[in-house]
Amino acid sequence: MFIAAAAAAAIAATVSCSAGTSVPGEPSATPPAAAGPAGTDVPVTAEINQLRDNYSRRIISIRLTNTTARPVTVLGARASSPLFSGTLDWPASPGGIELPPGQTKILPAPLSAPDCGPPATGPNGDATVTLQLAETNATRPAATVPATDPHGVLSRNNAEMCLALAVSAVAGIRLDPELEVSADGQRAVLGLAITPRSTPGSAHPGLSGTLTLHRVGGTTLIGEDPAVPWPRSVAIRAGGSTQHFRLGIRPARCDPHAIAEDKVGTLLPLRVSAGGRDGVVKLDAGAMLRARIHDFVSTACGRQ
Repeated sequence: MFIAAAAAAAIAATVSCSAGTSVPGEPSATPPAAAGPAGTDVPVTAEINQLRDNYSRRIISIRLTNTTARPVTVLGARASSPLFSGTLDWPASPGGIELPPGQTKILPAPLSAPDCGPPATGPNGDATVTLQLAETNATRPAATVPATDPHGVLSRNNAEMCLALAVSAVAGIRLDPELEVSADGQRAVLGLAITPRSTPGSAHPGLSGTLTLHRVGGTTLIGEDPAVPWPRSVAIRAGGSTQHFRLGIRPARCDPHAIAEDKVGTLLPLRVSAGGRDGVVKLDAGAMLRARIHDFVSTACGRQ
């Protein structure tokens, strides 16, 4: 699918999953009664993370840990960060979710539109989480706690989404849904199309209207076939003609878990520069091509 469409869909993403996920391996013993962060009486701590399944869906995880010796019911949770406009809301179901003593649960929250300030001086990744607890009332309003982000989830997503917007302002990039497989089933060819806009988009004022595709990267499932090498150092300018490329692929690994546990093996990483930004955008193969790549890898590995 076009990166332009993917970026728009990611920013407007909504999810119907509202139940929290328990975190295996978290402490189950009842801890001594404790409060939340220093200087507050909030009974939970918060952390920002992201499950691999949700990378392409632009959904983060709000991890809440009950720090008390009693159950805590959370009716609502929303994170806020200067890296994103609006709030990042957990779509809670009626009745919320209960955190047992000492337990951690994961609440999914879709990302909102990123704040794409200048790359070198953009906003930081500080985040807070506002919680509506069962005891929230007129005398005890919703509680706000600082949220740690040990893996830089918010800054990474902001950089990726802003880069995708800068790329889509110049051109749409997509993979053909068909997969051309060799007669012996050992190699295949992906079709990559880059279609420039007639004029630069307006998402980034002062955008030059140029895009550089430095290289295409491999994934956990597929690697480059030297017989049909991948494009490098391709310049694209708004107003230009569509460019088509053939990407030769072969299995990157053939262990039994390669496909069974695949999460990001069909997200093709493109190293690009656009709008004063440099980085990687992930090109989603889509459901139809994803299935064909899985079938190709399974067949090719089975014949080796």
